Amino acid sequence: MDNKLIITCAITGAETTKEMNPALPITPEEIAQGAFEAWEAGASILHLHVRQDDGTPTQDVAVFKKAIDLIRANCDIVIETTTGGAAWMTPEERLQPVTLNPEMASLDCGTVNFGDEYIVNTLPIMRQFAQAMLDHGVRPTLECFDLGHVYASHILIKEGLLQEPYHYGLVLNVPGAAKYEPDVMEFLVRKLPKGAFFTAFGIGGKANVDSIYATIALGGHVRVGFEDNIYYSKGRLATSNAELVARAARIAKDCGRELARPDDVRQMLKLRQA
Repeated sequence: MDNKLIITCAITGAETTKEMNPALPITPEEIAQGAFEAWEAGASILHLHVRQDDGTPTQDVAVFKKAIDLIRANCDIVIETTTGGAAWMTPEERLQPVTLNPEMASLDCGTVNFGDEYIVNTLPIMRQFAQAMLDHGVRPTLECFDLGHVYASHILIKEGLLQEPYHYGLVLNVPGAAKYEPDVMEFLVRKLPKGAFFTAFGIGGKANVDSIYATIALGGHVRVGFEDNIYYSKGRLATSNAELVARAARIAKDCGRELARPDDVRQMLKLRQA
C-alpha cells in the first residue's frame, strides 16, 4: 500500500457558486452524478458539502442523507462529510452530519481566518467534535490551516480523543492563513506524528496544481475539486470535478504512484464499514 496515492475530490464546498462556475453541483442529484464521475476518473474519497436548493450551504442531516444515499447507489467511493460547514454556522450545526455515521469527517484543528470571515475552532470545540467522531466510529481528517493547528491536534492525541492511523488535511493558501509554498508544506509535514497519513492541497488554481507535485514528492496524497479550485488552466474554467481528478490521476501515474481505490483507502485508514 505504500505506493498507493489517494485522490480526494472536494466536490462542492461552501463558498463556490454557480456564478463562478456553472458546472458546480448543487442538488443531491447533481452531487451524486459528479461523485460518480470523479470516482470513475480516479477519486477514492469524496469530501462532501451539501446545499439547499437555492445554493445556500447547509448542514441539514436530511440533505446529507439524500446525497449519501444517491452516491452509494452508484459507486463505493469513501464519503467524508464536512464539519467545517460555513463560517456563520454554529458548532452544533456543523457537527450534525456525524450522526449519519459516515466513514470519515473533517475536523478543523483551530480557528482560522477565511478571507474577511473566520471559523472558530477552540480546543473545547475540537474536543467535542473528536469525541463525537470517536463515539460514532468516524475517522477524522485533521484539517490544519496553520502550524498551530498541527500542535493542537497533538493535544487531542495526548488526551486519547484520536486514534491511529491519523489522517491530516493540510489546507494552504486560504486568504489570511498559511500560504502555499513548498517549504511551508514541507515544514508542516515534518511536524506531523510519525507514520501519519496526510493529504495536502493549495486553494486556488496555481496553488492547487503546484501542490499536487509537492505533495507527491513528500509522499502524501492529493485533493482537488471545485471547493478548492474552479479553473483547469489560467482563464479556463474546469468543465467538471472529474476533469480535475483526471489530471491529478495522470500526474500521479507519471510520478510512479498507483491510484488507491476506495477499498484500499478503507484498509489503509482502517475505516469502519459505512
